[in-house]
Amino acid sequence: MANVVVSGINTISVNQIFIVVIAIIALIAIIIIVMQWRRVRESQNTVRIMETEIELKKISMVEKDLESKRLMENPIQLPKEQQENLSGIRKSTSDIMGDVGYLHSEINERLARLEAQTEQRKLEQMLKEIEVKEKQLLKKGKL
Repeated sequence: MANVVVSGINTISVNQIFIVVIAIIALIAIIIIVMQWRRVRESQNTVRIMETEIELKKISMVEKDLESKRLMENPIQLPKEQQENLSGIRKSTSDIMGDVGYLHSEINERLARLEAQTEQRKLEQMLKEIEVKEKQLLKKGKL
C-alpha cells in the first residue's frame, strides 16, 4: 500500500482515497436517482390531475347535453308571432352558414390554385437555370 503524506495531515492510503471517491460518486448517484424519482412522481401526479379534470369536463358536458335534451322534450309553447320570429332567425342563420361554407371552399380552392401556380413558376425557373448551365457545360466541353 502506498501512503500519501500531506503536510499537517496524517498519512492517507490509496485505498482510503479510493473509498472516499467511490462514496462521493455513490452519493451523487443517489441524489440524481432521488431527483429523477421525484420528477417521475410529479409527472404521474400531473397526469392524474389532468385525467380527473378531463373526467369532470366529460361529466359537465353530459349534464349539459341531458339538460338540453330535457328542454327539447318539454318545449315551451310560444305565441305564433315569436315562433315565426325564431323560424326567420333560424333560416337566416342557415343561409349565412351556407354562405360561410361557400366562402371557405372558395378560399381553399384559390389557395390551392395559387400554390400550384407558384410551384409551376419555380419549376419553370429551375428548368431554365438547368438549361443555361447545361449549355455552359457543353460550351466548356467543346473548347
